[in-house]
Order: sequence, then structure tokens, then C-alpha cells
Amino acid sequence: MAKKILERFDRRAIEIIRKISPVVARISLFTVFFWFGILKIFNISPANPLVENLLEKTLPFIAFEQFIVFFSVFEMAIGVAFLIPKMERLAIALLIPHMFATAMPLILLPEITWQGFMTPTLEGQYIIKNLLIVALALGLASRLQPFNFGEKKNG
Repeated sequence: MAKKILERFDRRAIEIIRKISPVVARISLFTVFFWFGILKIFNISPANPLVENLLEKTLPFIAFEQFIVFFSVFEMAIGVAFLIPKMERLAIALLIPHMFATAMPLILLPEITWQGFMTPTLEGQYIIKNLLIVALALGLASRLQPFNFGEKKNG
């Protein structure tokens, strides 16, 4: 009897989680990207110095003040795209270059991102946690329906 109750509870819990997980994922991704983006725009993000150092290393001809506005809006756009149903493909397309760009300090700024072999600084941990963002986005992508470019049916 107890096994049946536990099985029913387990099935129901999994059913609920499957229903709410895409919404929770989209809201979470929106929150992180929009929030962190808006902090950058107001120049109160703790990541701004890291962004500035990376910009100096990779694109020194672009002024930080202009770039940070673009980067902030880009991050907020990713967040908004994740929030809007049917925009996940756009969000993921925007997420890919963002993840590459945000991982670059691990290689190009090791003095800021590593305190020793395989021991990241707080900034390095901040970057490495993006693996969770990628995993969450992949989870959303796995639920997408493939495009159907077939011919329309007559009728």
C-alpha cells in the first residue's frame, strides 16, 4: 500500500515538474540575463572591470563606455527572448556568442580568473558557472519542435 502511494506521489511530482520546468527555466534565464545586463548599463556590475579588461585585450579600438551599453542591451535581449514563448531559438542563437565571449577571460586573462592550477578566482567561478546556463538552455532546446518546411496541404 505504501509503495503504491509513493509511486503515485512520485509520478504526480514528476508530471508537475515536467509542466513547470520550461517556465521556471525561461524565467530564471530572463532574470539572470536581464538583471546582470541592467547592472552593467548603470555601471554598478562587479563584472564591469572584467569586461573592460577583456575589451582592452581583444578590441582595444572600441571605447568601453560604448561597448558596455551594447553588451548590456545584448544581455537584456537574451533574457527577454528567453521569457517570450517561441523565441527560444533566438535566445539560444544570441546565447552562443555570449557564452564564448564570457569564457574568453579564462584563457586571455588568467591572472584575473585563476589563482592556481584548476583553482579559479571568484571571477573565474563566475564564468565557469555559465556551464549551468548552457545546460539549462540545452534543456529548453531539447523541448523545441523541429522546423517543418514541408509543402502546405491543399484544402
